Amino acid sequence: MRFRIIAALAGLLSVAQVASGQQTQKTPPTREAVLVAARSIIGKARFGTLVTLGEKGEPHARVVDPFAPDSSFTVWVATNRATRKVGEIKGDARVVLLWFEPGNPGYVSLSGHAELVADPSEKEKHWKTEWRNLYRDRNRGDDYLLVRIRPTHMEVVSYADGLLGDPSTWKPVTIDFR
Repeated sequence: MRFRIIAALAGLLSVAQVASGQQTQKTPPTREAVLVAARSIIGKARFGTLVTLGEKGEPHARVVDPFAPDSSFTVWVATNRATRKVGEIKGDARVVLLWFEPGNPGYVSLSGHAELVADPSEKEKHWKTEWRNLYRDRNRGDDYLLVRIRPTHMEVVSYADGLLGDPSTWKPVTIDFR
């Protein structure tokens, strides 16, 4: 318990230092540096939060266990065909996937377009053995479905990597994939 309190206070101290200008980003980071920092945060966070849009445009968020981004930063997420997110993606393919690393502190927010994929070869490639009890016939059944998220835009904040964004507007470091 004491460790958690100390860690939380250390994180707040880091935020206070940034807010007071004690830590500032001096030169714009390279695209490669931002991608490396994003991959690091994603790897440490493991789980992400996927946000879809409901039929009235209201956002719905849920925790997911995505695969690591590929070389173009496309991300795959597995789901059950019967879930709400499947219907919402059919209605509006715009999604956001967020990873948060509390120990850094840092986050990656990836906006993109989702596509539902039932191709057996992709389902074979995108499978985690720890999911074996979640689906009737593992990755071979009709209940196992993939969501491919092709990125359009990414925001990254990483205190460990000095990616702090604009000190006055707090606008994070961004990458446009279009």
